[in-house]
Amino acid sequence: MADCMGDLMAGMKEIRDRIASVEEIMKITNAMYLISSSNLRKAKKNLENTAPYFEKLQSTIHHILSQTPEMEHKYFDQREEKKPEDKMIGYIVVTADKGLAGAYNHNVLKLAEQELAKHKNTCLFVVGQIGRLYFSRRNVTIDGEFLYTAQNPTLYRARSMAETIIDLYERKYLDEVYVIYTKMITSMKMEPEILKLFPLERENFSNPKKLQTHNIATFRPSPEKVMDHLVPNYMKGLLYGVLIEAFSCEQNSRMTAMSSATDAAKDSIRQLSLQYNRARQAAITQEITEIVGGANAQKSQQNS
Repeated sequence: MADCMGDLMAGMKEIRDRIASVEEIMKITNAMYLISSSNLRKAKKNLENTAPYFEKLQSTIHHILSQTPEMEHKYFDQREEKKPEDKMIGYIVVTADKGLAGAYNHNVLKLAEQELAKHKNTCLFVVGQIGRLYFSRRNVTIDGEFLYTAQNPTLYRARSMAETIIDLYERKYLDEVYVIYTKMITSMKMEPEILKLFPLERENFSNPKKLQTHNIATFRPSPEKVMDHLVPNYMKGLLYGVLIEAFSCEQNSRMTAMSSATDAAKDSIRQLSLQYNRARQAAITQEITEIVGGANAQKSQQNS
């Protein structure tokens, strides 16, 4: 009887320890959910504050192109003198610095591998430690890293990325440049996306958002010089928007993952609590049985 009671008490202690462990995990997952929720709100607000300026840049570029249809500019150079298979294609792959975000990193890396496999001449740039580690383990050459950017997307970091890409494109080291990131379709749906950065295409500026009617304008010293100034700023805004959207998708994915983990922890605690109550009830029953058995044994001795 004593051995049986000891086993029951040991089982109850083990269940209590497991409940305490799951409760600690639940506190962590809930805290991560709240942090991601706060980061998501902050990121969206930053994007909303800067969006009007970059939409105005897009509108101005459209205006220049509509006024000078014959203009040829270096940022619109399609490099037609090169065969498609000879072109150097640059890819910026945006991932997170850490996991625990569902399939967020896996989906964008899968798309990146598919795109890299299409061309023999590629140049790879990574944003985020997950992407860096992923390609390093597969012995894929990483030509550039934009560190500390995935968890802190700012205009400064976007400008640094834009300057690097523009310099390589102007020196004709890169003929085409794409960014691969995660786009938020709805709050519940996110998809990996590939966006072409260079060369720019006129049709992409045919209907900019909030386009206002312009009168005939003169650009000084020349439309080309004005475009030289506008495009780098436009590219900075475009990359900033990409970084913010990818960061928002990461936070949203982590919120979903942490919410599911918290719910699973609650279910586990309920199951463990049920096991604990059953074990406790069995221990009480066992103790009552021992008391009754002892009382009956003592009564038998007295009668004899």
